[in-house]
Amino acid sequence: MGKHNSAFAALAAAGSLSAAVLLHAALRGAARRPEPPPPASNPIAVHFTDVRQAAGITFRHDATMSANKEYLETMGNGVGWIDYDQDGLMDLYFVQSAATDWYKPSHPLRSALYHNNGDGTFTDVTERAGVGAAGFYGQGVAVGDYDNDGYPDLLVTGYGHAILFHNNGDGTFTDVTARAGVADEGNWSTSAGWFDYDKDGYLDLVICNYIQWSPQNNIWCGEHKPGYRAYCHPDNYRGEKLKLYHNNHDGTFTDVSDASGVGKPEAKGMGVVLADFNNDGWPDIMVANDTWPNFLFLNNHDGTFRDVSMISGVAASEDGKYEAGMGVDAADVDGDGWPDIYITHLDFELNRLYHNNHDESFDDDTFASGLGNQAILLSGVSAKMFDYDNDGWVDIFQANGSMLDNINLYHKEVPWKQPKLMFRNLGGGKFAKVSDQLGADFMKPTVGRGSAVADFDNDGDLDIAVSNSNDFPQLLRNDGGNSNHWLEIKLVGVKSNRDGRGAALKLTSEGFVQYRQAQGGMGYMSAHDPRIHFGLGSRKSVDSLEITWPSGIVDKLSNLPIDEILTVKEGEGIVPGRFPRVKPQG
Repeated sequence: MGKHNSAFAALAAAGSLSAAVLLHAALRGAARRPEPPPPASNPIAVHFTDVRQAAGITFRHDATMSANKEYLETMGNGVGWIDYDQDGLMDLYFVQSAATDWYKPSHPLRSALYHNNGDGTFTDVTERAGVGAAGFYGQGVAVGDYDNDGYPDLLVTGYGHAILFHNNGDGTFTDVTARAGVADEGNWSTSAGWFDYDKDGYLDLVICNYIQWSPQNNIWCGEHKPGYRAYCHPDNYRGEKLKLYHNNHDGTFTDVSDASGVGKPEAKGMGVVLADFNNDGWPDIMVANDTWPNFLFLNNHDGTFRDVSMISGVAASEDGKYEAGMGVDAADVDGDGWPDIYITHLDFELNRLYHNNHDESFDDDTFASGLGNQAILLSGVSAKMFDYDNDGWVDIFQANGSMLDNINLYHKEVPWKQPKLMFRNLGGGKFAKVSDQLGADFMKPTVGRGSAVADFDNDGDLDIAVSNSNDFPQLLRNDGGNSNHWLEIKLVGVKSNRDGRGAALKLTSEGFVQYRQAQGGMGYMSAHDPRIHFGLGSRKSVDSLEITWPSGIVDKLSNLPIDEILTVKEGEGIVPGRFPRVKPQG
């Protein structure tokens, strides 16, 4: 939840500069950065249009709000893209809350799965699919094909436990939580992600857990005046533990949290991204913790992880404060081939960009990158780094919304509903805020929570689904991004896990080089299009694409077509795939 206004100052002390942060500053040395790559091309006109109503999406999130300010109410929920029927079109899953002891809705609450009809509309198929999770206070969603059968499965996190739905391949799912052993019983799970940490060809699972809160220990926070009661600061509660589940290849998982080392420290996990941060070919774990040191666990290649959170420089801000970590993502923003890290925080804090120094350390580049304090009055919740205008440079998207519905009583300049943010990458990891250029729907104030990015209409530019607290979601269609050229890659692993999670891609287009990874997690409690997207700008050819799979197999492809979605199978190269283009609606 985070230290989001001065009303909480009396509730918890801010994190202080630690000896470990100072040690990082001393040890990181003079990691030299490469010569800056060429700047981004001139901007093209891009607008995001909310097509939710035209698409037939009627889901509405219920925050179960009450005068008691029960902690669960302000968290919001995630949203996930999943091509559950493998027809080449991304379908959409919204996570819902549930009735509680303090809130009895007039109608039953359930999560919802919407099938992409391929004509700009979606159909609610929740009942047939069996993924409504009615009565479960859901939080987030993670998508991955854990049994390598070619159909993505669905994990839903939430308060008290999690649920794993196995995809049966016929449009239905089965709750296999008990058999699989991933219930995360008794915990408050938030974000989760799939990755193959031991490279055995099967996806393993990371689940973030938050704090030890219950309705019975929901204390009064904020001033004792009518209307001033506030949601509490997380410092009022002990944290829970990060969970790592190893895939046993038989539909079951083993809890290896302690044995691996990742479950030992106390956590207040909100966001997770699973990527290879030191370019050693093995996936690592980055967790955004709420007013608690962020975690960076590096893979030891033997089933265990090293905790380098403090000495790497990502545990805290540059001035040593543990901020309200919410959403987190990783991407190469400056073209040097190493993933950088972006973490959102709440108002009166800064959203942080950490530059990868290539030596297992990071610098806080928040001001050097141009991001600075441009969002100081906004509460950043979810974030995704993607190339919205297809110019070849990864941009930064952020959904915002205050955690307090009565924030105006404490800070009149801070609204509860807030516009979204887009920072355009000008090239080399320098950013400019362009939010107000992207249309009225993009700038519409909402209480934004989870968000997920996908090319749902298969037209080559990336669209955004946003889950808004106590409101309808938004389906923001990207209009204009495909004025620049592009290429999308669907990975199919053979020796590696079926999703190709952990693969590293290097694309060269007319001498311009881009790097991507097939990552797990990302953002805030949400799941994104698994296809790897490259913007090409005005370049009209792709010289080469090199894919290094987790198995060690390297596929080198040359003279690829552009403005297409291609399926690449491990060890075989391009294979047939069907990705219908959707006619615009709305």
